[in-house]
Amino acid sequence: MAEHSAGILLYRGSGDGLRLLLVHPGGPFWARKDEGAWSIPKGIVEPGEDPLTAARREFAEETGQAAPVGKAIDLGRVRLRSGKYVTGFALEGDLDPAALRSNTFSMIWPPRSGTVATFPEIDRAEWFDVEAAVRKVNPAQVELIEALLSIVDAAR
Repeated sequence: MAEHSAGILLYRGSGDGLRLLLVHPGGPFWARKDEGAWSIPKGIVEPGEDPLTAARREFAEETGQAAPVGKAIDLGRVRLRSGKYVTGFALEGDLDPAALRSNTFSMIWPPRSGTVATFPEIDRAEWFDVEAAVRKVNPAQVELIEALLSIVDAAR
């Protein structure tokens, strides 16, 4: 079975002022990648775990801040090129990107050096307008942004 992750697309504002929070993966593989590399904060759904519970946990682990309290909007599920599935939820709220405190991972770096280096799972977060977010986010996750837009537009 394909790996399943869940995450939260944090948003604030409305209309032309709508802003979306995306995070950039840390580590040497992602250091020079930008467009198409960003993501919603997300992580693995454990067997038997509720996807929203996993999304809230992963948001806290990756940003260092609890996900906002409130009714989450189910944005559906997308499939990444890797085959992994991501279930997305949207929450309205705010987060100061300068306050980002991500969990870390370790790996041998540089390759074959025998040296273990530690990197943040997420090296930065940023608020983007919709047009920029669509360019920055992993292409498969554009569907999650589109789902949020259709819900926000319908609510007007």
